Order: sequence, then C-alpha cells, then structure tokens
Amino acid sequence: MHNEFTAVIERDGEWFVAWCPEIPEANGQGKTVEECRLSLSQAISLVLDDRREDALRGAPPNSLQELVTIG
Repeated sequence: MHNEFTAVIERDGEWFVAWCPEIPEANGQGKTVEECRLSLSQAISLVLDDRREDALRGAPPNSLQELVTIG
C-alpha cells in the first residue's frame, strides 16, 4: 500500500518534533530530522492499523472487503 502524508517538523530545543495534519493523533520526535521523520512514520502506521482493526470489529462476517487505491 502506498500512502503519502504531510510531515510538519519543528525544532524544539535539542529535539525535532513532528505532526501530521491528515492524522492529528500521530506525532513523532527525534534528535535528528531523520529520526523524527521515522518516528512520525511509525506513529502514522500505528494509528492507521488501530483505526482499521477498530472499524473492522463491527463489520458483518459475510461483508465484502476490498482494497481501494487512491492515485
């Protein structure tokens, strides 16, 4: 699956902190921009996985589930 999200990265003292406007619950931090970006990427993945699992708990067992690609 290919997704692109916006990373807003700011310096906060000795740390870099990041957030994603498309997924406000996802935040990252790191001593370098690269660490911060990776941390944010992992947070986005965790939030999306959790949302998917939570949403699918309510899906009927015989429902059709397909992947949709947004280009």
